[in-house]
Amino acid sequence: MDQNEPDSLSAAQLAAMRRSLTSGRGALTRRSMLRAGGVGALTIGGLASLSACGIPPAKREGEGPASTDFSAKEKQLSFSNWTEYMDVSEDEKSRPTLEAFTKRTGIKVKYTEDINDNVEFFGKIKPQLAAGQDTGRDLICVTDWLAARLIRLGWAQKLDAAHLPNAYANLSAQFRRPDWDPGRAYSYPWTGISTVIAYNTKATGGKKVDSVTQLLDDPALKGRVGFLTEMRDTVGMTLLDMGKDPGDFTDAEYDEAIGRLQKGVDKKQIRRFTGNDYTSDLDKGDLAACLAWAGDVIQLQADNPDIQYAIPSAGYITSSDNLMVPAKARHKANAEKLIDYYYELPVAAQLAAYINYVCPVDGVKDELAKIDPELASNTLILPDKAMAAKSHAFRSLTSQEETAYEEKFAKLIGA
Repeated sequence: MDQNEPDSLSAAQLAAMRRSLTSGRGALTRRSMLRAGGVGALTIGGLASLSACGIPPAKREGEGPASTDFSAKEKQLSFSNWTEYMDVSEDEKSRPTLEAFTKRTGIKVKYTEDINDNVEFFGKIKPQLAAGQDTGRDLICVTDWLAARLIRLGWAQKLDAAHLPNAYANLSAQFRRPDWDPGRAYSYPWTGISTVIAYNTKATGGKKVDSVTQLLDDPALKGRVGFLTEMRDTVGMTLLDMGKDPGDFTDAEYDEAIGRLQKGVDKKQIRRFTGNDYTSDLDKGDLAACLAWAGDVIQLQADNPDIQYAIPSAGYITSSDNLMVPAKARHKANAEKLIDYYYELPVAAQLAAYINYVCPVDGVKDELAKIDPELASNTLILPDKAMAAKSHAFRSLTSQEETAYEEKFAKLIGA
C-alpha cells in the first residue's frame, strides 16, 4: 500500500466518483432512498476542486503532540452522519437513542445530517485537516475507502480501547479486520452494506438465480441481467465466482474478471450496468436478475413479494460505513463514549430496527426480536454464521491500481 497520496485524482477516479454520486453507492438508499433524491450531489466543479488541490504531507502516528481533549470540561460532541441514518420518533421530533445517551451521560450531541456523499464531505473537511485544524466535528461516519484514506493521511485519531469495552466485545467477526484498519484501531462500523443477487420470480418463471455464473451464462436470462456500475461490487462478485479472493488478487486476475464480464456484454447477456436505478427495472421485471444492495432488497420486498434474493455459494461483497474521530477533534473521549454506546445490544437493536442495514453488533438478535421478530430473522440485517462466513471485502487499492482498474472498468461498462 502506498503511504503517500498523489496530488490529484485521475480522470478514471473522477469518472468513477461521478457514477457513484449520481446512481451508485454514493446514491445508495438509506431507509427511504433519500441519499439519492435528497440533498445535493457533488457537482463536477466540486470534483474538479478536489483534483486540482494537492494534499500536503500529513503527520503520521506518533509525530507531534497529541490533540488536546476537552471532554472532561465540555460535556458535548458534534456528530456528522448521513441522511436517514439515525432512529427518529414516530412524530419525527426527536432521536430516541441520542436523547437517552444525553440523559445518561450528560453529554449533549450536536447531530448533523451533513454527509450527502463521501467525496463532497471529504472536500468539506480536507482544508482544515490539511492545515492541522479542528473540523468542528468530533465524530464522522464515512465509507470504508474514505476511512482508509483518512487513516493513511494521518487525519484520524487512534481510539482508546479502554473507552470501548462494548464495541470491542460485541463487534461482529466479519467486520473486525479490514485491511485498511486491522484490529479497528481508528474506526468502528456503523453499518454494513452487502452486495447480493436479487431476482424477480415472475420474470424468471419461478427459477432461483443464485450465482454470477448463472447471471452470465443462463440463456433463459439473456438480455435481462444487470450488473452494478460500482467497480468493487461487480468485479468483486465476479472474482468470487471465479474462485478468487477479492481481498487478495493480482492484476492478471482482475483482467480475467473483466474479460469474463466483457463476454457477457458481447453476447448481450447483460442488459446494462446500473446504479441504484436497477430497483424499478427489477420491480417491473424488465430485469429478471441482477446484483443488488441488501438495503434495496428489503425495501423492494416490502411492496413486491416476487422479489427474492440469494447469497451465492461462492460468497458476497460487504463494505461498511464507519465511525471515526477526526484529527484535532476537541471531544475525543466523548465521541468514544457514543461509539461504545451504540454497541450496547438494546441500543444497537433500536438503531437496526429503524435503518434496516447490516448490523455490525454481534448478539443483538434477541433484543431486535423484542422490537420486530421479522427483522430479527432477516439475514440481510443480521447475517447468521453461515452468511457471515461468506462475506468478503474488496482489498484496498493504491492510487495507481485504482486508476488502472477504473479505466478498464469504465471501458467495460461504456462509461
